[in-house]
Amino acid sequence: MGVIRLKKIKVYAYHGCLIEEGKIGSDYMVDLKVKASLAEASKTDELKDTVDYVHLNRIVKEEMAIRSKLLEHVGKRIINRIFNELLLVNEVRVEVSKVNPPIGGDVAEVIIAMKAKR
Repeated sequence: MGVIRLKKIKVYAYHGCLIEEGKIGSDYMVDLKVKASLAEASKTDELKDTVDYVHLNRIVKEEMAIRSKLLEHVGKRIINRIFNELLLVNEVRVEVSKVNPPIGGDVAEVIIAMKAKR
């Protein structure tokens, strides 16, 4: 079993329950960790035998572009797509961070973390 991580994927998106959030948008960061067998790729040196991190990044960016009220909803969509499209992946952990959230205080970011196994 091996691990592939994508850290601090920067995205500008329009998530949130407030109407203004859907119009103005804000900065987000996504951290992604997937577990998969990397043994075959370590022998063959072939992209087809591993989890393509370009594909992972594309999934994150595409799902982040779809407006949701809740970050939990976005996180679950990211997990579902990874399991649907990347059969080598056995486990996913995703963290979605809203940078400088509009919550009436000096808060650097709000983070939701979700984990699922196949």
